[in-house]
Amino acid sequence: MKSTALAVSLALACGFASAAPARPFAWENATVYLVMTDRFNNGDPSNDHAYGRRDDAATLRGYMGGDLAGITAKINEGYFNDLGVDAIWITPPVEQIHAGTDEGTGKSYGFHGYWARDFTAVDANLGTEEDVRKLVDAAHAKGIRVLLDVVMNHTGPVTDQDPLWPAGWVRTTPKCTYKDVKTMRDCTLVANLPDIRTDSNASVPLPPPLAAKWKKEGRYEREVRELDRFFTRTGYPRAPRYYLVKWHADWVRKYGFDGFRADTVKHTEPGIWNDLKKQASLAYEEWKRANPSKRVGDLPFFMTAEVYNYSIASGRLFSEGGETVDYYDNGFDSMINFSMKSDARQSYEQLFSSYSAALNGPLKGRSVLNYVSSHDDATPFDALRERPFETANKLLLSPGAAQIYYGDETARLLKVDGAEGDANLRSFMNWGELAANAQRAGYRVGDVRDHWARLGRFRHAHIAVGAGVHQMIQASPYTFKRTYDNGGIVDRVVVALDLPRDHPVPITVSGVFVDGQTVREWYTGQTAVVAGGKVQFASAGPLALVAQD
Repeated sequence: MKSTALAVSLALACGFASAAPARPFAWENATVYLVMTDRFNNGDPSNDHAYGRRDDAATLRGYMGGDLAGITAKINEGYFNDLGVDAIWITPPVEQIHAGTDEGTGKSYGFHGYWARDFTAVDANLGTEEDVRKLVDAAHAKGIRVLLDVVMNHTGPVTDQDPLWPAGWVRTTPKCTYKDVKTMRDCTLVANLPDIRTDSNASVPLPPPLAAKWKKEGRYEREVRELDRFFTRTGYPRAPRYYLVKWHADWVRKYGFDGFRADTVKHTEPGIWNDLKKQASLAYEEWKRANPSKRVGDLPFFMTAEVYNYSIASGRLFSEGGETVDYYDNGFDSMINFSMKSDARQSYEQLFSSYSAALNGPLKGRSVLNYVSSHDDATPFDALRERPFETANKLLLSPGAAQIYYGDETARLLKVDGAEGDANLRSFMNWGELAANAQRAGYRVGDVRDHWARLGRFRHAHIAVGAGVHQMIQASPYTFKRTYDNGGIVDRVVVALDLPRDHPVPITVSGVFVDGQTVREWYTGQTAVVAGGKVQFASAGPLALVAQD
């Protein structure tokens, strides 16, 4: 039986929240939902064992059946809209190595998408080209943008079924030691993970294994003609990085992806991302012109960077190995903020005020993507899922963009018996627990999902939450305002946290809303009129999200 709380959440979504007119969108306020495709929802069980793959991997290191069709089904159900999601980030859907390999933690497959075999093809375990198109089209029809995860740093591991590419394309030694730039960049991240020669300007022919594959599939001549046209048009040398620029931009041109999340950025030369941004932007504008009824708005192509250990406190600059780089000047609109998981241990005011100061100071005009758990981070905030309500408050109410990792909103467990390392972070989405409103210590899963959804819809409707200027109004009950005034768009909100549950209390809104104005409390849907610089709603809630419609 579905939870009552979730039913209320859905009723609210179908009521005042989703019935509201379209709201201004800015990537600075975006809520981005990270889906590890194989772990989310199985929409087509017939593709669960492509390429002869077997169920013989170590715990949580093999394919589990999630696919592109499964994501599309949840888009069409309204799951992401109910959460207030603005963009879905999917892990790389490109064809992965076919075999399993032991990376030191038992036999593993490329279910995660980061072990490419062919950057131009869709992995059959995840679906088909038509499934990609349906996913992007379905998301756009719901007003949701889609980010594609791209890898410029490495191919997949070498196996008997997955041959090594030539030396002009990849290096297999040395292994990175992180002593300086060279030992962070001109090296392999781990053993048997061939490093693409992004440093090289030497022209190279197609890797023989890839050329043979395309010939077998009957598309070699077409792919070669497209490459010839690309290199003629751009004037780029036929160096490895430019093949990858072309192949990644093609996904945008074909399907209309709205942006990239770039993987392992600091392990490549910074300038390559400007080239990728230029070609992907051209492809995006071409797609929008060809598909005017499918596009969501008219913002330019977007890119966010995974520069491991970048912190919002670093501002525009990232320093490591004796080199300082401004990645915002190298193609990126946003940086993933690796310090959020530890910063979330701070008080609300310390967290919110420091982030607002950074985003309205050194980072003004740019943004960060905050997260509290992810597919690679072994030290998430609240790893045991003991404080899921506080986690939601801190992530979704912090200045900056927010990345929900699939299952954050359902307290999906991040520690699994028998799993080692990052496999713990990658269990299958806990749909069963959500449907049953499963009981945990101190809460029910459906109530957690409901809380995240209410905050998410508020954030989606009010650009000031993530993109506005933060200022505390009072310490007890902790109350703050966010104000946004840019490009003719004005938005103001007041939020009060940790309110008493047994009785309503007046919320101070002086300086934001004036006496006589009617405001809505978005958590419960109540309205009230401001009087004496305060507003009091009829019934109590754990927090108050106050704004005008």
